[in-house]
Amino acid sequence: MTPEQAAWFRDTFTRLVDNVDQALMGKREVVGLVLAAMLAEGHVLLEDAPGTGKTSLAKALAASVQGSSTRIQFTPDLLPSDVTGVTIYDQANHSFEFHRGPVFASIVLADEINRASPKTQSALLEVMEESRVTVDGTPHEVGRPFLVIATQNPIEQAGTYKLPEAQLDRFMIKTSIGYPSLAVAERILAGNVERNPSANLQAVITTRAVADMADLAASVHVDPAVARYAAQLVEATRESASTKLGVSVRGAISMMRIARVVAASQGRHYVIPDDVKALAAPVWTHRLVLDPEAEFAGTTPESIIERALGDVEAPLARASA
Repeated sequence: MTPEQAAWFRDTFTRLVDNVDQALMGKREVVGLVLAAMLAEGHVLLEDAPGTGKTSLAKALAASVQGSSTRIQFTPDLLPSDVTGVTIYDQANHSFEFHRGPVFASIVLADEINRASPKTQSALLEVMEESRVTVDGTPHEVGRPFLVIATQNPIEQAGTYKLPEAQLDRFMIKTSIGYPSLAVAERILAGNVERNPSANLQAVITTRAVADMADLAASVHVDPAVARYAAQLVEATRESASTKLGVSVRGAISMMRIARVVAASQGRHYVIPDDVKALAAPVWTHRLVLDPEAEFAGTTPESIIERALGDVEAPLARASA
């Protein structure tokens, strides 16, 4: 990536965040993080209370990139074929025809994913990892961009299934939208409250341009010193006495992918250690499995990440190409 390309990337990224912010006011940081995950070709887990704008976020993102969006309400009786699609025999043509499920969209909102059975949850594993669905032995590509925004309620746990570690590891980041501030809430209530605030949004770029931005972000320079710093942080989570399972290799790779996007979104063609520090919590906390005794004593994944950041010395030299 050249400095000129980095400047274009920054300007386009800012325009996208501004556009989505019209539908989700006061949440620019969260919007930027989710957008960065999409451009890094990862997926997002939102652990949030009901009514905080998760559906609005998905629809606004899709509208901003001229993409499609679908919403899947995960329930205990939802079947895997309800997500991926099903092959149906066409008597007129005497052949089997594949009918695509709601997972075939630019942005898929998997609402309350932990309410579905593990078998149905597993229907998302292949498509989240490989961007394709295999039905009856035939692969079907979902295209680019492809982003899964899964939600789960942190309060009401009755009738839910805990997401397994292997599935959590496939989410690039975990974050939350949260309630708006008092000032923003006043603006929302004083204005014309629309049922679908993303309906009037104008597209900023096309889906093809999103794929081009993702390819461009992948060319951002990562100095060996920065890569070594990230690897040392990962190792520190694994060696911690408070964890049974530290950050995986997939988690380390996810860090480098999204750090490149964040660097480009700030107009840089290189990653710096501060990018890794800023992303450590959303990229890594949901991947940690704590020791039961340490968890009972009050240890949290956030505190383990914070301790690792304090113990591992960051490289001082600017990691530019």
